[in-house]
Amino acid sequence: MILTLTLNPSLDRTIEVAALRRGEVIRAAAARLDPGGKGVNVSRALLANGVAARAVVPFGGDEGRQLVGLLAAEGLDMVTVPVTGRTRSNVTLAEPDGTVTKINEPGTALSPAELDTIAEAVLAAAHTGGQGADWVVASGSLPPEVPADVYARLCRRFAEAGIEVAVDTSGPALSYALGAGPALVKPNLEELGQATGRPIACLGDVVEAARALRAAGARAVLASLGADGAVLVEDGGVWYGRAPAIEPRSSVGAGDAMLAGFLAAGGHGPEALARALAWGAAAAGLPGSRMPGPADIDAAVTTAGPPDPACPLAVPFVPPADPPADPPAVLSPGPSAGPSTTNAPAPLP
Repeated sequence: MILTLTLNPSLDRTIEVAALRRGEVIRAAAARLDPGGKGVNVSRALLANGVAARAVVPFGGDEGRQLVGLLAAEGLDMVTVPVTGRTRSNVTLAEPDGTVTKINEPGTALSPAELDTIAEAVLAAAHTGGQGADWVVASGSLPPEVPADVYARLCRRFAEAGIEVAVDTSGPALSYALGAGPALVKPNLEELGQATGRPIACLGDVVEAARALRAAGARAVLASLGADGAVLVEDGGVWYGRAPAIEPRSSVGAGDAMLAGFLAAGGHGPEALARALAWGAAAAGLPGSRMPGPADIDAAVTTAGPPDPACPLAVPFVPPADPPADPPAVLSPGPSAGPSTTNAPAPLP
């Protein structure tokens, strides 16, 4: 069983438009409302493919109740944790060529007591229902006022309970999580480049950046590269795969479907990478944040093998001219320096 935790879930409204033009009245071609949040999407993808999954979902306000209602209607096995505040709503504008413009609300703050209650809910959910959790997926952005090291603390807490932890986040939250030794991290190209502070122009650069994240503490790195495919770096080796070109409709949730496919296939090795790519590509071809089921996925056309280090990326990563004030985690002293949000109370003692 795979357990997911989404600290900042959302209602995701996707509006399809012929073209996005600023300052004009635009008629929508179609619209849909889906449950959102990276961990929520991982659970939904697993559910759609008959893989045992359970989601821990904090919720608040009318939007939170609507989110829970949508998940219940899908039949998702979930543990809901009421919190003070209001669940956020996000808007995605999707154009016919696959271009996506997202407007994400920040979400609601979580107190130290609420974070501790959520962590306890995860541990309880991992050992109830007659089937223990093999993985906990901690993923997504952090709500306001939540310390940047929260995933690191959660990772240590869950690992002590004997559960493998996969982390899918970005920025300082990813940097601190590396030091907690997660079993897996799943950065995209930009997140990989930001974490290492180095340019990434070819597959060899991707592999070296992933190795830097492993040196910082992650046991395995699944780097998603969009249309360029994905790279897996772990103890057993280095693999690269690329799904056949598709006509994209929405990239929202494609990375979450990729992670779900990877874990559903065992969470390591080239076969799991190939499955991940097939699930991610299928999600990109669907509207909104709909997750693919067996009828949408063609796993037979996706394979994985050794990467060609010299193979260039279609869209390389170039570090910003003005780097952030805090150094990347792989170049910094490590998590002992404390979270960047030092004004926030420390959760999860």
